[in-house]
Amino acid sequence: MSGKRRSYESGHRPKFMVVVDKTPECARAVHFASRRTARTGASLVMLAVVDPPDNFEWLGVGEAMIEEASEEAQKQLDAAAREARSAAGVEPEQVIRVGNRADEIMKLIQEDQDISFLVLAAGSGKEGPGPLVSTLGGRAAASFPVPIVIVPGSLTDEEIDALAG
Repeated sequence: MSGKRRSYESGHRPKFMVVVDKTPECARAVHFASRRTARTGASLVMLAVVDPPDNFEWLGVGEAMIEEASEEAQKQLDAAAREARSAAGVEPEQVIRVGNRADEIMKLIQEDQDISFLVLAAGSGKEGPGPLVSTLGGRAAASFPVPIVIVPGSLTDEEIDALAG
């Protein structure tokens, strides 16, 4: 991706994009993104990615599995949207994609030129920050088209509020 993103042009509102999943740390990223969105006058987009089934498509079960997983993802997005409204009065755009998580994040950023920041939650357990943070925050970070904000899962609402402004 080359050139300036549209979000930096006059008349366009930048967007924070937060990846929503079922990890406990996700709420930290949602809270941070909501507060920064409200503070900066930006918009917020929440993305949930459904993993495609591996070997069930030939049985006709694949579509049903995707539909079930999409319904669960919508519940996660709805809960995250309630958190965004509660934390900062922000009404987020909700997006569900099916595919590889890192690929779908990149595709959405490429499609929506107003996305200016990617917000990810970092796990606070002994397992490490999580595969998505490790992948996107590692070597890929140097070539990523937008800044990646990694929110530690151990931060409290008060700490996030102080950091987010």
